[in-house]
Amino acid sequence: MGTLFVVATPIGNLSDISTRALEILQTVDLIACEDTRQTIKLLNHFTIQKPLTSYHEFNEEKKAAELADQLAEGTNVALVSDAGVPAVSDPGYRLVRLCRLRGISVVPIPGPNAAITALAASGLPSAEFMFVGFLPAKKTARRQKLTSIVNVTCTLIFYEAPHRIEEMLSDLLEVLGNRETCIGREITKLHEEFVFGRLSEVRSKVKALGEFVVVIGGATEMREGAPLTREAALQKLGITRNELYDMFFKKKT
Repeated sequence: MGTLFVVATPIGNLSDISTRALEILQTVDLIACEDTRQTIKLLNHFTIQKPLTSYHEFNEEKKAAELADQLAEGTNVALVSDAGVPAVSDPGYRLVRLCRLRGISVVPIPGPNAAITALAASGLPSAEFMFVGFLPAKKTARRQKLTSIVNVTCTLIFYEAPHRIEEMLSDLLEVLGNRETCIGREITKLHEEFVFGRLSEVRSKVKALGEFVVVIGGATEMREGAPLTREAALQKLGITRNELYDMFFKKKT
């Protein structure tokens, strides 16, 4: 059988790649990547020429099976994401799991990780933390998720995209409260920036540009969370708005 190498790649600064990662990328038979356009930039920078295959959230189930078959036949494959450690908040975990189930060797090649890097630079407690990753895109689902972790006492780490960062920070403040937070933007890149302070203070200083890691302190007191929105309340009751309307007016008549 071949071996699946789970290779961490830079989150911004290309100099952060390890010597071992470069050796693996130079010797494998195939590189499975999230976006071939991103990975080719990395390979070209280090003058590495290898066959690439696209493996992402829209083809992961079918592609994972195909790659596992190739590995079983002796092909050595490197799994990479656009940035950081693949299979963490990333569809790559499905391929790793399939390899484990089929007894195919999986070798991790550690390296840069945005969440751990931001935590180390945050100044917030790091002995215990929870990596939440990306919150749901829709407001109702996002607030429900935050409400479910409102009383977690360890430091929380989130990822967020620029077009949702303002709404996300508003929901954090309303649901979790005005906690200490450190927001990292474009980590290891030219315009790297960290903003530290109480959530109410720092959210106005955040520029909606680049990729974000939000590190926020854990709960220091029990909190019920924000009141449910109308949609969330109906979802919790297991009925639609029309069903509630019918129940109300049928009862009146």
